Amino acid sequence: MTGTLVLAGTPIGELADAPPRLATELAAADVIAAEDTRRLRRLTQGLGVTPTGRIVSYFEGNEAARTPELADALAGGARVLLVTDAGMPSVSDPGYRLVAAAVERDIKVTAVPGPSAVLTALAVSGLPVDRFCFEGFPPRKQGERLSRLREVADERRTLVYFEAPHRLDDTLAAMAEVFGADRRAAVCRELTKTYEEVKRGTLGELAPWAAEGVRGEITVVVEGAPDAGPGDLGPEELVRRVQVREEAGERRKEAIAAVAAEVKLPKREVFDAVVAAKNAAKNAARADPSAGK
Repeated sequence: MTGTLVLAGTPIGELADAPPRLATELAAADVIAAEDTRRLRRLTQGLGVTPTGRIVSYFEGNEAARTPELADALAGGARVLLVTDAGMPSVSDPGYRLVAAAVERDIKVTAVPGPSAVLTALAVSGLPVDRFCFEGFPPRKQGERLSRLREVADERRTLVYFEAPHRLDDTLAAMAEVFGADRRAAVCRELTKTYEEVKRGTLGELAPWAAEGVRGEITVVVEGAPDAGPGDLGPEELVRRVQVREEAGERRKEAIAAVAAEVKLPKREVFDAVVAAKNAAKNAARADPSAGK
């Protein structure tokens, strides 16, 4: 008889937000896999729980190596509890590999619902929450970051990101460049903690604010792209959308067809805009050979 994998949400700040069932699961688990065993110790002490099961570390550095061991324990009938430093395991935290391994072996996977920085930030942001997508942490390198942001520049749903405080100003500046400085956003800092702060404004306003220095755990919520009819899109915007798709790996022909369908324009009109931009670039290079160097 196989065991059960339990993904347990842990407080993102306020200990009192811990779900009552978390204490029960911590006390009963055969194995507790924790992202940081020291934080686990503080959590159990705060909840007045004494674990009886085996405690192992399970973090980004050993996740791949330790997953088979935990999967074997599950296959042998153990109840394995997975907790991360804060929030729900596997959401930008260790856990996905173990869940996949358990599912592959037809082992039951369940969860103890708990606090989530993603949903909390959405709820307090003041931005539309009926449709959203979570993008995790943006790439650290500027070029990769800009490329990733361009992939979702036309996304109509509200976007949610995590970010490190020392990279926040660069990320907000990149967002202002790609999404537009007038796009609304909210920077949610230290949610549910003593120094909780939600800074709302446009990306153009938030970027210089962040450059002054921000501390703590950060979640960024960004307004989705505005609806735009065919008449609102000029040739430059059509070309930009095609380029975004090409950078994401699509062939030009496919990118042109996709953009045309997206904005409800004839493919020929989008094609002509791309060709005109290409010819303009060639003419500019001929006029000034040093421009491309």
